[in-house]
Amino acid sequence: MPPNISRFTFSQSAVTLDQLYALIGPDMKAVDAVIRARLHSDVVLVRQVAEYIISSGGKRLRPALVLLAAGAMGYQGRHHHELAAVVEFIHTATLLHDDVVDESELRRGRDTANAMFGNAASVLVGDFLYSRAFQMMVEVDDMRVMRVLSDATNVIAEGEVLQLMNCHDADVDEARYLQVIRYKTAKLFEAAAQLGAIIGGSSGEVEAALADYGMHLGTAFQLVDDVLDYSGQEADTGKHLGDDLAEGKPTLPLIYVLQHGTPEQSACVRRAIENGGREDFPAVLEAIRATGALEHARLRAREEAELARGALECVGHSNYREALLQLTLFAVERNH
Repeated sequence: MPPNISRFTFSQSAVTLDQLYALIGPDMKAVDAVIRARLHSDVVLVRQVAEYIISSGGKRLRPALVLLAAGAMGYQGRHHHELAAVVEFIHTATLLHDDVVDESELRRGRDTANAMFGNAASVLVGDFLYSRAFQMMVEVDDMRVMRVLSDATNVIAEGEVLQLMNCHDADVDEARYLQVIRYKTAKLFEAAAQLGAIIGGSSGEVEAALADYGMHLGTAFQLVDDVLDYSGQEADTGKHLGDDLAEGKPTLPLIYVLQHGTPEQSACVRRAIENGGREDFPAVLEAIRATGALEHARLRAREEAELARGALECVGHSNYREALLQLTLFAVERNH
């Protein structure tokens, strides 16, 4: 296992990503260099759109998971930089396609790529990023790596379709909602952590544990995202509050009101989901607050985070493992 590095210390309260990433700072810079190099295309519009979305910020959580999991296994090579970039490209491609499907205009506080360059360019550059990711994963020359990433990409696509099917459907229950999260968001977290275990030469038990960790962490992360859509500050979240409601997405806060609110509150939320738009947002927000829906969703997120922490019990102690533990706190305590 990698030696503990004394200058990195972690608390039992949530820390910032900058503090967590201090442990993998040089690796993250190496990943950024790979991303910049691999964005190259002779087609000018491809470069423009890809550069715009990649440079627009973001937490880089998924690449960090690859690096931290590999570090926890004592990995000393360079494939983790390539694979972290692959994971980021896959994630970025999904964002480009998501924003077109959702007709979003704002992401991370900036105009979305489709708002800047049009839907056609966004979809096609998303395809470029997917295919570039597959070119890169082949170069690693590890069939298990390719299987994990190709399976994850397919499941994510299924999750997108499931979410589309659920839109404007007020009868979606918590199980169907969680299935979308597991497929659409948590699957790439799962793959990222599993990749670090694979290239680090872990045992089957540890590889499965890190995959479970990533799945539960990604679920917690998305649950909090859905909470922030009704409670965050737009300056922090970088998106308009109520976007999910405007798109008719039945997320957990809404599902909770439908199941536990008064008949009037339930009817209000049902109408808002089925019709979409923002007209009912104030009334829906009042119902969410009155029923404790956000507290329920945060509790579910904390339960997922605790499952993620428990999955790390078989991983040897190191500062990398400690950082993975701290990520579970960040996922549920953040405000953006």
